[in-house]
Amino acid sequence: MVAQLPEPIKIVRRAGDVRIHTFISAFTDDNIANATHIIEGRNKLVLVDGQFLVPYALQFRAYADSLGKEIDRIYLSHRHPDHWFGLGAAFSDIPIHALSETKEFLRQHGQDSLNDHWKLGNLAPKTLVIPEKTVRAGHEIIDGVKYVFDEVVDTEIDFLLTIGLPDVGVFIAQDLIYSGTHLYLTKYMEHWIGVLQGMLLSDYELFLPGHGFPADKNEVAKNIEYLSVAIEAAGHGLTNDAFKRFLLERFPERKCPGIFDIYIPRLFDNASEF
Repeated sequence: MVAQLPEPIKIVRRAGDVRIHTFISAFTDDNIANATHIIEGRNKLVLVDGQFLVPYALQFRAYADSLGKEIDRIYLSHRHPDHWFGLGAAFSDIPIHALSETKEFLRQHGQDSLNDHWKLGNLAPKTLVIPEKTVRAGHEIIDGVKYVFDEVVDTEIDFLLTIGLPDVGVFIAQDLIYSGTHLYLTKYMEHWIGVLQGMLLSDYELFLPGHGFPADKNEVAKNIEYLSVAIEAAGHGLTNDAFKRFLLERFPERKCPGIFDIYIPRLFDNASEF
């Protein structure tokens, strides 16, 4: 039996002839407001990421199916398990596209990551799905919509797939942006700021995050502020619980504090990347 979780949030926006659907898991308790997306064209659906916990993955699939159009493919943005766990629970029948580095990580370490999350019980999937299709930087027309793919390195993750929809002003940033939630911090924060600054100068107007609500450039700027404050805090020697307390007090409006307990052992204590 699959555990019951708070209801997700569903947002639909029209951008030209395209509908953008964002499906967000709950902000409550220790959830981290995973955001997955559907680009609905005239005839087909393209999905981005698959959710983390099994109940949300199943609900995301049910929501996509309710739109009454073929799911053409899923793009997996990166290797963090909160973005690919749901693929094994709900999307094993759909072609999955990912960067070559993401595919290779899952081949080598995907099962280890599943095993490492045993405490989740039936909230974790039973099977691992390895993406078969490789995405490379460039562009493609899918169902009449132009997609621009890029590989961004050394930000929230070592390798991240971003997807631009330039004709409708939408940029699928996933974990380049945490919208209204605390960020998952890494050793790449300074470079990450540079990437976000480039996004501020872009022509895109709507940014789809990996956590939280769709955002505008104000939220991009707020992420730059958050990263700058975190760099300064670490520079003053704050680590572990002191670092967490400082950021919680500095950014009380941000949700999902459970993210600290996931990344802090990796940021300061060299814990496993799984």
